[in-house]
Amino acid sequence: MRSTAYISGACALIALFVLACARDAPEGPGPVGTPYPLHIPSNFPPMPLPPDNPLTVEGVQLGRHLFYEKRLSGNDHQSCATCHSFSTSFTDGVSTSTGIDGVNGTRNAMALVNLGWQSFFFWDGRASTLEQQALEPVRNPIEMHDTWPAVEAQLQADPAYPPLFQAAFGTSTIDSLLVAKAIAQFLRTLISGNSPYDKWKRGEGTLSADALAGYVLFTTEAGPVGQPITLPGTNTTVIGQGGADCFHCHTEGLFTDGGFHNNALDEMPADSGRALVTHQAADLGRFKVPTLRNIGLTRPYMHDGRFFSIEQVLDHYDSGGHASATADPLMKFTDPGSSMGLTAEMRTQLKAFLDALVDYEFVGDPAIRDPGPP
Repeated sequence: MRSTAYISGACALIALFVLACARDAPEGPGPVGTPYPLHIPSNFPPMPLPPDNPLTVEGVQLGRHLFYEKRLSGNDHQSCATCHSFSTSFTDGVSTSTGIDGVNGTRNAMALVNLGWQSFFFWDGRASTLEQQALEPVRNPIEMHDTWPAVEAQLQADPAYPPLFQAAFGTSTIDSLLVAKAIAQFLRTLISGNSPYDKWKRGEGTLSADALAGYVLFTTEAGPVGQPITLPGTNTTVIGQGGADCFHCHTEGLFTDGGFHNNALDEMPADSGRALVTHQAADLGRFKVPTLRNIGLTRPYMHDGRFFSIEQVLDHYDSGGHASATADPLMKFTDPGSSMGLTAEMRTQLKAFLDALVDYEFVGDPAIRDPGPP
């Protein structure tokens, strides 16, 4: 009995010791603060949020400051917003962006809109979370060309930032992962869902006759009505319906399927695209499908910004593009002499519908503009 009592007492002492140590051990930094009241339009699905980085008022505010913070670049002259301006749906209006050393990149700045529903980021999908994506531009030698230790030191030395990190994450010690988490929180609030199309979908407005006709074309299979079409490189046959075939890759709602496609821009792509990440030959020339939301504000178009107008984009799809081993089978008209058959009237209608995807309330929202110094 004495032995049993002795063991029980020892266990109790050990338990008390462990509890005391647990109380004294510092908790790892994580989101704290006020839950952010995220407004999701009723015609959108719920947004999946990472459990280790929920949205808070304090985190979003911090991320907004950091998004516009030029000290994230090596010369203190560029911020994330330099290449992603709110007035153009967070793009920069040039074919390929220029970094702090005057070096042009090889890809177009993608629109930062409705990113909370995406699973891959960058044209080649090399990041699978917004937190991973936010880390890259700072250390990219042809973009912001800085180091995270240098950025952390600058932010830590600014008396305004440590309290903001304390409020958002429960620690005043600044590190790159927390910077990325805060920026990711802000990016998830960039929701564009009040275009004329959205209001029409919610029964809050109407579309013009041309835009409605363009919507039908957008969501209808291409090809002569009733004619069987075998998708190139497959045994799959579809029946032509006289449409424009946009809906396969630009799925209605977010207007991207979130996947990667080779849309027959080149017979031999100069940029390997997704294959640079997967190292799979089948991914050569495949790029992430960009959203068509706010497309009227995000020119030029394609991964390399080669097209400067919607008309040029329609020309490309109407002609079918260039056949290649990895061209998507949905590019049905790559054979010489074939065509989607877009008439002048159809083009007018498609452009009217694409115009209805522009959300001017979003790009005019003061809550997403530069807040000024913290």
